[in-house]
Amino acid sequence: MEALIPLFAITFSVGLPISIPIVYLVLNYRKRRRLMELNHAERMAAIERGMDLPELPLELIDGHGRRRRTSLLPGLVWFLVGLAIIIGVQAIDEQIPILAGLIPLAIGLAYLIYYFTEGRKLELQEWERALSERNNGKSIERAGNLT
Repeated sequence: MEALIPLFAITFSVGLPISIPIVYLVLNYRKRRRLMELNHAERMAAIERGMDLPELPLELIDGHGRRRRTSLLPGLVWFLVGLAIIIGVQAIDEQIPILAGLIPLAIGLAYLIYYFTEGRKLELQEWERALSERNNGKSIERAGNLT
């Protein structure tokens, strides 16, 4: 029984990192296929009723949704990884230098400083631009329906 412990350890340490991307790919494929089926049903219903066809969602064309770029999440991740390394090194042995933890901590701090000085402004401008584009598209569509 004791001989099986290394076998399980090797199997799980090699198998788990391989299985995570495979599971991600399978779930992503199923999600995109379901979106395509729903979009097809919506388009067929619009054709049957004689309505204008809805636009294709971007998720169906390129597989990725429009995601706003922000530096808050990477900043928090890097900062907390650096903090965890520093705390972990200090808890294990105080003789080991904490420089390894200071590097990701500094990267995360730089991301957070950028986010709180410039990133929020840029994100707000991008959000307002997307909102105005959406509203302009609706007003043009309404004007076309009225004439």
